[in-house]
Amino acid sequence: MLLNKPFGVLCQFSGDGSRPTLKDWVPVPDVYPAGRLDADSEGLVVLTADGALQARLSSPRHKLAKTYWVQVEGAPDAAALAALCRGVELNDGVTRPAGARMIEAPPDLWPRDPPIRVRRAIPTAWLEIVLTEGRNRQVRRMTAAVGLPTLRLIRCALGPYALDGLAPGQWREVAAGGAW
Repeated sequence: MLLNKPFGVLCQFSGDGSRPTLKDWVPVPDVYPAGRLDADSEGLVVLTADGALQARLSSPRHKLAKTYWVQVEGAPDAAALAALCRGVELNDGVTRPAGARMIEAPPDLWPRDPPIRVRRAIPTAWLEIVLTEGRNRQVRRMTAAVGLPTLRLIRCALGPYALDGLAPGQWREVAAGGAW
């Protein structure tokens, strides 16, 4: 099943009650997230009871494409985009090459609660970033490394799966991956 994880929700089914978790949004037993999104990120989470599918979706050895819409602070230039595309030096090594391009604000984008901070003197821009690895807070660290702090991060696709109109907190059943 596919879930559009809202901002602030922990990407797990258990918690201490201080923050919302997936169990607050998905009343289906015995499913688990294939990969994770931090609480400050929004968007697509694939939930499954199929261990083999979970491994295919989350294992770094499969190099499955993960696509993100990223609102950044600042105006990206060609050098910043080129750096994101060829790989960025982080404290845990150089990232794999990524797809990175400027985009318009995603269509039908829902408001975030709470809203991002806005500073009149500093522009913001939207990027689409496609990764084939999944280090901890990788997109945020990559954009910061090129001088573009992430303000909002939304995963819109994971391999063959996409948000496709799911509102925050909504989920739907899907077929399990097909031929890929």
